[in-house]
Amino acid sequence: MPPSPNLQRRRALADAAVEVLGTSGIHGLSHRAVDVRAGLPPGTTSNYFRNRDALLEAAARRAMELHQADMVAAREPGGAAADRERLIELIAVSLHRAATEHRVRYLAIYELTMESTRRPALRGVLAGIAGGALDFTVEHHRDLDLSTTREQVGMLITLYGGTLFTLVTAPERALTLEDVRPLARAVVIGGTAAAEA
Repeated sequence: MPPSPNLQRRRALADAAVEVLGTSGIHGLSHRAVDVRAGLPPGTTSNYFRNRDALLEAAARRAMELHQADMVAAREPGGAAADRERLIELIAVSLHRAATEHRVRYLAIYELTMESTRRPALRGVLAGIAGGALDFTVEHHRDLDLSTTREQVGMLITLYGGTLFTLVTAPERALTLEDVRPLARAVVIGGTAAAEA
């Protein structure tokens, strides 16, 4: 069953908020800017998200929802490669896509993360999302028959986040999957070893 028109509109507005955050930064985010980005009449965003905190929360939740959908879509075709090599390839593909075609989304996430240092309510929302992301990622690894432990997944998320931050905030350039594979290898080898120590 397709989502209700109300849910579709909320998603479209949250998507527009993510785009505004990623292109104009936290100071460029306003209800009016989201209306314009979404191509909707003035006042639409404020009808769905009454204040800035509600709009920031919606953008954060939508960005994570899109990230998780990308993780599920990134499942590689079957193969007999070892867990480590499969995981390196999954992370390389994910890093590459995030730093290239989804760069604006991750810039928005970093804007939200910085803003959360000044907004306790947003900090709480992001903490809840992070906890859910860990659970989701552990389950995703189980679905892929990977033997990573919960501790290893937590370490991988941390190292992935730092690596992605470096890629996304660097000057834009033609980034290839081959450029990213050594970083993914370092994340996987370092993350799994550190979690075992």
